[in-house]
Amino acid sequence: MDRDNEKDHEKSTDDMRVHAEVLSALRKLTHLKSLTDDDYTATRQGGLTNLVFKIEFKGSRRSEPSLIVRLAGSGTEDYIDRTVEDYNARVAARAGVSADVYYTNPESGVMVSRCIPDIVTMSPELFSTRRGSVARAGEALRKLHSAKEPFEFRFELFSMIEEYLGILSTKDIELPDGYHDIVQRAQPVKQALADNPVTLAPCHCDPLCENFLDDGSIMWIVDWEYSGMNDPYWDLGDLAVEGNFNASQTLELVRAYCGDKPKQSEMARVTIYKAMCDLLWTLWGLIQHADKNPADDFWSYSIGRFERCKALMLSAEFDECLEAVAHSG
Repeated sequence: MDRDNEKDHEKSTDDMRVHAEVLSALRKLTHLKSLTDDDYTATRQGGLTNLVFKIEFKGSRRSEPSLIVRLAGSGTEDYIDRTVEDYNARVAARAGVSADVYYTNPESGVMVSRCIPDIVTMSPELFSTRRGSVARAGEALRKLHSAKEPFEFRFELFSMIEEYLGILSTKDIELPDGYHDIVQRAQPVKQALADNPVTLAPCHCDPLCENFLDDGSIMWIVDWEYSGMNDPYWDLGDLAVEGNFNASQTLELVRAYCGDKPKQSEMARVTIYKAMCDLLWTLWGLIQHADKNPADDFWSYSIGRFERCKALMLSAEFDECLEAVAHSG
């Protein structure tokens, strides 16, 4: 078998395996136990680490509502607790923020959930052009953070940095030049946040734009892999970074969230977390690069995030924000 044919054979084998896993997951639902290949179509959706499929039914089952099947990406078991994800996803659904979960297998990372109809998957570009979307995201985060049931797991930023560094120490990869210096410069941030805490809330903790689904009146949030109890301003700062929000958009987000003119200390926390999320996700990207995740150029992703983090942390604005948080108690 020549090299090209060998690659085609491997791809075909992988496709067959994935298809079998999707069908097996669907058959876990009682009313779909007799499902066959001819009863549905599976369309690949976006996702950096996992395989996600939209399931649409046809033939005699065409009246069935669409579903989402998520297969866990290779290596994610090193840093994702699927039992916690399952619990938190169900809490978020009961809070009216996320899709209902119908089946999970924490050991394999398989999840089957409701497909929210008539939505647009957000992106930085859409947040810039879709009227009212930034405010709807702020309202959705407020609703999440006000959930009556707490999440499992405590999202500990600096502990996660140490954990990711530990994972990377077992892999053949180098950190960007100056990373440890920036981690050290973040120590006053750690102290200021510890000395001036806010009430922890159920947080998404990984608010990529693509995890926000907009139907024009309600913004839904999906993907609870990194969720936990956290400082709620983390979600605001992280979304502002992921969406490349300008100052006006960031203010719109925080105003929608706070329901009034935000305090200086609230805006300062958002800015600080913009830097901190880049610091953390730099390491996450390096893990993906080391694991040879083909979904993106994760080396460039990591370097870009680190350089943005470094620029903000070395700025006068960052010092002013740190001072505002340190005197907010």
